[in-house]
Parts: sequence; C-alpha cells; structure tokens
Amino acid sequence: MKLIARLRSWWRVATHRSRLDAEMQAELEFHIESYAGDLMRQGMAREEAFRRARMELGSVAARKEECRESLGLRLWDDLRADIVYGLRMLRKSPGFTSIAVASLALGIGANTIIFTVAKQVLLDVLPVSHPDQLRLLTYENSRTKSPIHRSWGDFYRGPNGGTLSTSFSYPVYQILREHNRGLGDLMAFKYMGGYNRLTATIDGHADAVSAELVSGNYYSVLGIGTALGRPIEPSDDTRPGEGAVAVISDGYWARAFGRSPSVIGKTINLNLTPVTIVGVNQPSFTCATSVQTAADFFVPMSMQPVLLPKAQGSLLSEKDLWWVQIMGRALPDVTDAAALASTSVVLDQAIRATLPVASDAAMPRLTLPSGARGLNHAGRNLGTEIYVLLALVGLVLLLACANIANLLLARSAARQREVSVRMALGASRGRILRQVFTESLLLSLLGGAAGLVLGYLGRNAIPQLLSNAWEQQPLQARFDWTIFAFTAGISILTGLLFGLAPAMQSTRVSVNSGLKDNATTVTRRRKGLAGKAIVVFQVSLSMLLVVGAGLFARTLINLDKIDVGFRPENVLLFHLQPPHTRYPYPKDIALERRIEERLSGVPGVNSVTLSASPLLSHDMSNDYFVPDGQSSDETKEKESADYNDVGENFFSTMGIGIVAGRGFDSRDTETSPKVAVVNRALAHKFFPTSDPIGKTFNKAHIQIVGIAADAKYDDLREPDPPTFYVPYRQAAEGDMDGGPTYELRLKTDPEGVLAAVREAVASVDKDLPLIDVRTQTQQIDGILSQERLFATLTTAFGVLALVLACIGIYGIMAYTVARRTNEIGVRIALGAQAGQVLRMILGETSWLAAIGIVVGLGAALGVTRFLTSLLYGLKPSDPATLVGASLLLLGTALGAGWFPAWRASRVQPMVALRHE
Repeated sequence: MKLIARLRSWWRVATHRSRLDAEMQAELEFHIESYAGDLMRQGMAREEAFRRARMELGSVAARKEECRESLGLRLWDDLRADIVYGLRMLRKSPGFTSIAVASLALGIGANTIIFTVAKQVLLDVLPVSHPDQLRLLTYENSRTKSPIHRSWGDFYRGPNGGTLSTSFSYPVYQILREHNRGLGDLMAFKYMGGYNRLTATIDGHADAVSAELVSGNYYSVLGIGTALGRPIEPSDDTRPGEGAVAVISDGYWARAFGRSPSVIGKTINLNLTPVTIVGVNQPSFTCATSVQTAADFFVPMSMQPVLLPKAQGSLLSEKDLWWVQIMGRALPDVTDAAALASTSVVLDQAIRATLPVASDAAMPRLTLPSGARGLNHAGRNLGTEIYVLLALVGLVLLLACANIANLLLARSAARQREVSVRMALGASRGRILRQVFTESLLLSLLGGAAGLVLGYLGRNAIPQLLSNAWEQQPLQARFDWTIFAFTAGISILTGLLFGLAPAMQSTRVSVNSGLKDNATTVTRRRKGLAGKAIVVFQVSLSMLLVVGAGLFARTLINLDKIDVGFRPENVLLFHLQPPHTRYPYPKDIALERRIEERLSGVPGVNSVTLSASPLLSHDMSNDYFVPDGQSSDETKEKESADYNDVGENFFSTMGIGIVAGRGFDSRDTETSPKVAVVNRALAHKFFPTSDPIGKTFNKAHIQIVGIAADAKYDDLREPDPPTFYVPYRQAAEGDMDGGPTYELRLKTDPEGVLAAVREAVASVDKDLPLIDVRTQTQQIDGILSQERLFATLTTAFGVLALVLACIGIYGIMAYTVARRTNEIGVRIALGAQAGQVLRMILGETSWLAAIGIVVGLGAALGVTRFLTSLLYGLKPSDPATLVGASLLLLGTALGAGWFPAWRASRVQPMVALRHE
C-alpha cells in the first residue's frame, strides 16, 4: 500500500505539476487570509497580521514543497536504481537471460505475425469517409421456388439454410436507386478479376489487369477523392463509346507508369477500346469489393457493353442475370430496422417489375449488413482459420510465459538469501516486490523488442503461404502503429503474468530462515511444487498444440493422397481472354481452334487441349440435365449436373480414361450433331438401370457417345461430381465468354517451352497475353493453400511448444537436482547405485510428463471437436494422432530430464556433503 501511495504521489508530481502549483497557491492564500483574520481579531494591525501570516505559513508551504520534490526525486531515483540493478542481474546471468528473451521473442513474434494478418482480415475497414455508415445490400434466396434463376457472383450458405448473395440485376439497381428512401444514394460496382480480367495494352505491350466497374456516383457515395486528376463522375457513366475514361490505382500507377504525372490524359486500350486515364486513386484505397486487394482500373459501369460484351447483349438491360453489387449509406435519422423495411418493399416491387414471379414464389429476404469491409471475402474464407490460429498462438505465448515463470521461480529460490539480506538491512516487502516486477518487465520488454523484429521480418509468411505463383496475393502484410501498440501491450502483459508467481514467492521469504538457510537438508521435499505444477501445465499445453499439429498435418497428407482421377504431372496451364469486340461468337471458337492447332506444333508439347474451366481451380459450371423420355417426376430430384466445354484431346491430354463408348474426335464439329461424354457418377445417377450411350438429354437433344472415368472437378474434398463434357466447338453462344484455359502435356520442363508457347499465341494475335501461367500440380497446390497454411503453422507451433516444454522440464529437473545434491550424496553414501539415482530422477520426470499428457489429452479431446470442419479423412479423436503425440511428448520429457538425472548419478558423496 505504501508503494502504491508513493507511486500515486510521484505520478501527480510528475504529470500534474502546474495544476498542483495553482491549487497549492490558492490553498496557501486561503490559509493566509484565515490566519491574518485571527491575528487581527486579537488586536494586531492588518498589515502586520498579513506580513506575519505570510512569513509563518510561507515557510510551512516551502517545507511541504521540499518534501514533495524529494519524494518525486526519490521515487525516480528508486526506479532508476531498480532498472540498473535489474539490468546488472540479467547481465550476470547470460544463459538465463538468453533463454528467457528467446522464448519470449518467439512467443511474441508469433503473436505479432498472426495479429498482423488477423487485423487485416477481421478488423481493417475500407479507407473511406465514415465506413461504419456503409450498408451492403444482401439477400437470402430460397433453394426452391425463387424467381431468381441466374446469377454471376459469390454466394454462400445463410443461417436459415438458404443462399446468401450480393448480386442484383442492373435494372433492379436502377429501380432501387430511384425509389429508395431508407438509405442514402445507392451506388453499384462489379469487380473484374480472376478469369474475368481485362487486357490493357499500353505502348504496344498487353497485360492482364483487374478492374472494377462502378456507377457514376461511386466516389461521391464513398466520400473519397483522388491523389492525382479527378474521380469518375456521373457524367462519365452515360457514354460507353467515345470519351471513355478510367481511374487507376496507386499501385498500377507505380508499376506501369513509374508514378509519372503525365499519366493524366494518356490514352490506352482496355480490351481494344481506347480509354483515357483521368485520375489516380489515393495510395490507401483498394476498392469497394475488398479491403485487402486493390483493383488496377476503375471504369464507368456504362462501359460494360463495350469492354465486356456478352452473348445476351448489354448486361445493363438484362433483367434475368443478377450480377452487380449495391452499397449505400445509413441515414442519420433512420434506424437500420426502418431502412430494411423500406428497402425490402422497394426490392419486392423491383423483382416483380423485372422478373416473372409465380404465385407461390419464395421472395428473397433482404438484409443490410455493414459494408465497412466491402464484400469481406477474406473474412468469410479465413475467419474461422484466423480465430483458430489466434487461439493456438496465444497458447504458445502462454507456454513461453509458463516457461519463464518456472525459470524465475527457480532463480528466485536461489536468491532467497539475497532477499533476506536486503530485508534485514531495511528493504520493505513492497521494495522487493517492485524489484522483482522491474526485472520481469525488463525481460518482457527485451523479448517484446526481439519479438517485434521477428514479427516484422516474418510478416509476409502467412500471405506467402496463402498465395501462389500466378495470382496476386490475397493478403498484403501492413505494419502500422496498431501492430506496435499490440506488441507493446502484450509485452507488458506477459511481464506481469510470468512475474506474478516469483513476486509472490519473494514476498513470503522469512528473514531469519533465509539467513539461516545455509544447508539444504533431506527433510525439505515440498519446495519446488509450484515449479512442478508449471511444468505439468507446460506439458498439457504442449500436448494440445502437438495434437493440433498432428491433425492438420495428417489432413494435408490425406488431401495430397487423394486420387484426382487424372494425371496432373507435366501439364502446363494458361488462360486466354480474347476481346469479344474482336472475336464475337463464333469467331472466338475459330480463334481457339487456330491457337490449339498452332500450339500442337510447338517442340516439347505432346498434346494440346482446352477447357472452359480448368480442373481443381474452384471454378465450375452447372446446368440442368434432363434425359429425353424421362418424366418430370423421375428427374425432379436429380435435374442438375456439372459440365465443362473441352477440346477433342481433353481426355487423352489429362489422362482421364474412356470406359465405354468413345471420346471426342474430328467428327465433332460446329455443324455435326451435338454430342457429350458423361462420367460414371452421372451415369449411375441418371441411368442406374440402363446404358446411357446413345441416349439424348436436354432441349438440344445432346447425344451421349461415351462414358469417362470419374475425376475431381472443382474441389478435392467433395466426392467426384456427376459431370458431362461437351466439345467446345459445339458450345452454345456465351459459354466461352470467359475465355478458355489451355492444357499442354509436355515432354520436358515447362520453362523450356514457355517462350515458344508465347510466340505461338502471339503469331495468331499479339494482343493476347498468357494469363495465370502455371502447371496443373501448382494449380492443385494452390487450392490446398489454406490446409498447407494450417499444417505449416501448427507444426511450427508444435515444435516450438516441444522446445519450450523441453527447456521447462530441463530447468525444473536441473534445479531439483541442485537442491537435492545433499540428499543424493547421503543416498549414495548409504549404498545407492548410480542406476537407482538415475531411475529416481527420470521417474520423477516421467510422472510430471505423464500427468501433463493426461491433462493435455483431456483438453485436446474437448477442444479439437470444434475443428471437425477443417479436417479431412480423420476425426478429432484420431487414435494414431493422440498416441503419437503422447509418445513424442513423453520422449521429449525423458530426453530433457536425462542430463540432470545423469549428472545426479555422478555426484560424489564427499563433494555432495560439503556442497552447501
């Protein structure tokens, strides 16, 4: 209590000196007037009374001020002495200091790395004006009887079992904007990335770029401007032909134009359409779609028919296809509930005005979630994983704290005589407590500084694990003051956490017993129980982390062992996006045929094919599958199947066997009867009792000519889906609008043929850049990036946990042996053999490890059941993983305790008896 009172007084003197001076002066004047009044009532003249009052009370105030000054200086001197003494003690124990700082650096560094990513995924918002006011229009669509049948965009499972989507048709957006009263002005946008990127031709060089189509009020609704030039304005959103404009991102400005101010007014080609650059975005702004990834170009929504013409014509007038995202701002005088009710009514009217709605239709249910994070793809895709990683890395830090607490307990016990001497010389328990906490905080600050450096150096580890060689990183590591504040806060917290137990032990020291404690006897067996309890706690935490590492590592192994149904080795992939303005249907089919023929002649290429969707890329197409001659009752539960438009050599190039009938060949042309090849899964689903070959399906009466072996399509975790394949030369208008992916089976290394492949494509059209060049093996690795991230990080955390547990066990056993040297010497003098002493110490180590393993197993069984959705091919209670983790920890514990045990068995009786 005295320490707290002194600290409070020192704080007031140090931080509120001016206020205290004013208060003290006012108080002094009040007392002078009161005292002078008393003197005047005793008959003293007024002037003499005030002179005497000022003289007497002024001297008292001066003495008080001197006391306050001395108190503040003394406290500062004491704190400085504590810091100097603490640093001296840490320097005198370099081994202890190195282990403690390294343990903390690893724990705090790992937390800093994970928090850097967690902040970006879970906390960062769009750098716009008042992002908390943004509302993203979202609806939950019924799985049946919905009037919305065609959409282009992301969708995910809703809490009520329906499908959540943010895609609206452009006519619906126009109606919502015109009649909306619940929100502020509504703006529309659509991100064009992945296979929907644009081709930018700048000074004769073609490059694939991402873009965001935006309405004319985009910048005004978001409340942002540009760093250079001007933003897109409403007048720009009315002229899709001449005078087309664009704003570029700060990153693309740096990459393509070297930050030259002359970029404003420069005309380039986007998908062969001349576009004038009128502005450059602020460096912090990404796009309305994502907080993490910036679009390269921002173009008016009215440019869609020119830049991205579709088979059905302009999407701006298309009522059936829902594809744009809508965002608005909450009004200050309208509650969210009122805004939702008002906007829902307008949406219902807009749907009925643009789509045929059956009497029993299930209308979409509108919601207005926050738009502060854009579409929040990263939060939905990585949210669960980030929370799990935060929990795991928190356990690592807790393990490091327990490890240092154990070391400090042993060190504190060794310094009991020092503490007793200091207390005998007059040091208070508060002063001892302050000294212990000062040393703990010094350790934590040193560890925090080292952890911050490790966090900064490793900040790109997670983005790199999630990225692949051909796409832009989904996350960009950004270090800012929030990260520094987090690291500083966690450093101070850890210092208080692991310094608590040693501080409590120090304050319980008895001066007399401490001064007399110059001989350790065999009767003192209960000391060190706190350290052993911490070791058990460490082993338990390590068990939990090692089990998690084993589960995720085995999940990755199981996924790697999956039979994908084709041969991914030596297959090169790349994507092309022919501009629709130059290659409208059917010219695009003819172009793809010419490129396919040209690539087949490249040296080192065995065979060439193409497909609308590459295998195992999280990209697929789905359509109705209705066999001719089957009634609606027979097909109502099995009316859809996956499909892919492919080249005639697709099955041989990809190594997918034809088990019945035939594959595609030169007979299957644009003018020949439409044909298809189905896989076994589709044949079993739709033709369980008959041979499907020769049968036809759907309105086009497509004839099945072969049955292919089952193969994975878009996801490794899912069973092989029922799939039918059609020749791309017979693809319907619009099916290949996204451009094809070419698959080349090579005889040699991809690097050796890549230049020739680029030349072959350029010989057909120099304005067609190769997009997303990779191998099929890299493509499969890319969709396993999250599993690989978990396996890598949890394995690293598990290894770190084993190292920390090993240090903790070694420390407590070495300390135990040192304290029991006298006892061990007596045992050996009385006839104990070295092997018996060795078994005694290892037995104690084994019991500590066994208790920790049992507790850790219980915790693992209780916690890992929440990880079921992240695992594949095994359960959270997988016996092999649990047994393996138990044996690994037991072996680690015995290895850590071996050297102290061996050293104990080598003790000489005479040396041990004279030890103290």
